[in-house]
Amino acid sequence: MKVIGNILWFILGGLETAIMWFFLGLFWCITIIGIPFGLQSFKFARLALWPMGTTVSMNFGKHAIMNILWFLLGGFGLAIMYVLLGIVWCISIIGIPFGLQSFKFAKLACFPFGAEVGKAAAPAPAAN
Repeated sequence: MKVIGNILWFILGGLETAIMWFFLGLFWCITIIGIPFGLQSFKFARLALWPMGTTVSMNFGKHAIMNILWFLLGGFGLAIMYVLLGIVWCISIIGIPFGLQSFKFAKLACFPFGAEVGKAAAPAPAAN
């Protein structure tokens, strides 16, 4: 189901979102000061391509000052946008998986510095 979900996500806006985040990252990387913000934008671009089956683990304390700057310079607005988009997706039963991915993006949009995007753990086999 993750593969089908990722293909649908990709077709329904994942590619455009990833391209947007990629060019935003390039824009940030023009200046030396913006490079850390550009690297975080590339993290969003990678996640925007295939978000199903991934997890986002937060570590705010790793780069607290950069997270606060990100939050104040637009992270709060991004998080609100992704939460509202997630609510809209969750209105229909079919859209719930896409809404959950939007909530994942909202979490990452708040404090991306120190956050790690990885594969979701496979469920443990049932005991007989």
